[in-house]
Amino acid sequence: MPVLRGGLVRGDDGKVRCWWCNADEAYRHYHDTEWGFPVTEDRRLFEKICLEGFQAGLSWLTILRKREAFRRGFARFDFRKVARFTSRDVERLLGDAGIVRHRGKIESTINNARRACDLAASEGSLADYFWCWQPDGRRRPKRLTRDELLTMGVPDEARALSKDLKARGWTFVGPTTVHSFMQAMGLVNDHLEGCAIRREVERAITRASTC
Repeated sequence: MPVLRGGLVRGDDGKVRCWWCNADEAYRHYHDTEWGFPVTEDRRLFEKICLEGFQAGLSWLTILRKREAFRRGFARFDFRKVARFTSRDVERLLGDAGIVRHRGKIESTINNARRACDLAASEGSLADYFWCWQPDGRRRPKRLTRDELLTMGVPDEARALSKDLKARGWTFVGPTTVHSFMQAMGLVNDHLEGCAIRREVERAITRASTC
């Protein structure tokens, strides 16, 4: 399907969307209902930053298709439960064909669950902590196109958040991973100008920021 001006595509349903989501129905649903909408629930924030770590070297579509298996394997990403996982759980997960069976990433998720417990205790909640790193929207382009998005790079706030998480003992949280997390969880609105979902996400972020 040809890409429209600005990096948009028009789906079979007539809806205009960001270029990256049109290859698969699961991707389109994720784009329309999840990506960029603000998330303030600790469990979902923890889930996403862990799955972003699992994505390293893979496509998000691969992880999306395995997400339910990940949820079953990791106690629905209740970080207080995952923090109590042992070496037996690591071996159990390594035998689970439904997930990405990477020992380092599995052990990282358990480590990060323990760090998440510490973070929630010191900061009040994961949401309170992560949303403090929300970039200033006034410094972002007023009309976001694909070319602008691809040339903007990783924002300073994502680099700083990555550095702070690493200092707190988190792993698999490099700047690119953290930036993707911020995009997905609504800390920034990277739906392109003209995307049918952009204004909806914009309104949702405004409501979340004023709560």
